[in-house]
Amino acid sequence: MKTRWSERWSWQFILAIAAMLGLMLLIGVVSEALAGHAVAAEAQVAWQAQLDRVDAALGRNDQAQALLLWREAYAAALRSRHWQGLVAVGDTYRRLGARGGFEKAAVAKARQTYLVALFRARQEGSVDGVLRVADAFAELGDDAVVQQCLAIARATAAQAHDARATDRVRAFAERWDARKLEVEKQTGPLKGGSIR
Repeated sequence: MKTRWSERWSWQFILAIAAMLGLMLLIGVVSEALAGHAVAAEAQVAWQAQLDRVDAALGRNDQAQALLLWREAYAAALRSRHWQGLVAVGDTYRRLGARGGFEKAAVAKARQTYLVALFRARQEGSVDGVLRVADAFAELGDDAVVQQCLAIARATAAQAHDARATDRVRAFAERWDARKLEVEKQTGPLKGGSIR
C-alpha cells in the first residue's frame, strides 16, 4: 500500500521543524553558558577595580563613598562565582568597620562573606581558597570555624590526591596550633574555643 505524497511530506516537515527547534535550543543553552562565563570573567575583574576605588576613597577619608563602592565590589564578587573576591571584600569591610566605628557589625558581615567564600572554595576544589578562608577566621580568632576549614581542606586535598596541598594544610594546622598554644600561655585556657 502506497502512502500518499502529502502524508510523507507532512512527516518530513514535522521532523525538520523539530530538528530546527532542537538546534535552536542547543544554541541557546550554549550561548547562555558562554555568556555566564563571560560575566564571571568580567565580574572577576570588576570586584578588584571596585576595591581599588574603595581604597582611593579611604585615602581621601571619604567613608560614605568607600561604603557605597564596597557594596558594588561585594555585588561584583558575588557575581564572579569564585572565592577570591569574597575574601577580599570581607577583609576590606573589616577595615571599613574599624575606621568607621562599626567594627562589630563589620566583623559579622565579613563572617557571612567568608562563609560564602568557603562554600565556593570547597565547590571549586581549591585547597588554597579553603586555607585563605581559614586564615581569615584565624584573624578573627574563631577556632571552631578554623577547625572546620581545616577538615574541609584535608578532605579537598585528599580528594585531589595532591601531596603538596596536603603539606600546605598540615603546615597551616601546625601554625594555628602553635598560635593557640601561645595565646593560652598568655591568657589561660581558651573558653568557647575562640581566640580573641
